[in-house]
Amino acid sequence: MKHQTRLCINPDCTLRFTIPLSENISIRCPRCGSGTIPIDEGYDSNLIPQRKQDESGLPTVVAVLDNIRSALNVGAILRTADGAGIRKIFLCGITPTPENPKVVKTSLGAENAIRWEHSWNILEVVEQLKSEGFLILCLEGGKRSINLFQNIGKILSGQPVALFIGNEINGIDPVVLEKADFSVFLPMQGEKESLNVATAFGIAAYLLRYGKTIK
Repeated sequence: MKHQTRLCINPDCTLRFTIPLSENISIRCPRCGSGTIPIDEGYDSNLIPQRKQDESGLPTVVAVLDNIRSALNVGAILRTADGAGIRKIFLCGITPTPENPKVVKTSLGAENAIRWEHSWNILEVVEQLKSEGFLILCLEGGKRSINLFQNIGKILSGQPVALFIGNEINGIDPVVLEKADFSVFLPMQGEKESLNVATAFGIAAYLLRYGKTIK
């Protein structure tokens, strides 16, 4: 049986491994879960993926999606997360994964470029991230919530950030909110009280990643 050598597209991993050609060519990296590309045995080292921008000084941000219903929203979030340089996405509960074709429809290949992991229990993800030193940040309204734009300097204190995004109707699990370091909201000037979840994620993700570089 013929085999094929593949390369992980995650610049933090770049694992090379071999699989039988009969297997699915869209196989994910067995070490980090990222997408892979086929390479020849005599490949040029320039094929190894490189980050498009120097990330020195930029905050490390991961995202956690709590029971997002819409696969199209998830795909859009994956695409935005890839662009913003989000390190990893945790897809929790009923949140669709990239095995769903509707996710792929709006992610446009980003599902192969960003690390993701599914977990049925979001509380386990919270505890894991806390143990790894992440600041838990929930994008959610309510009396305890603070304006993300007005408090970005307070939030970005050098600690890695885990950005939690909740269900389109019910928001984030109340137990998760109790464990959060901050709950934040995006200011709204019109009649509507909230944005589409994918749009809100994009604003928050880029602000967290690049907000402190704005002069």
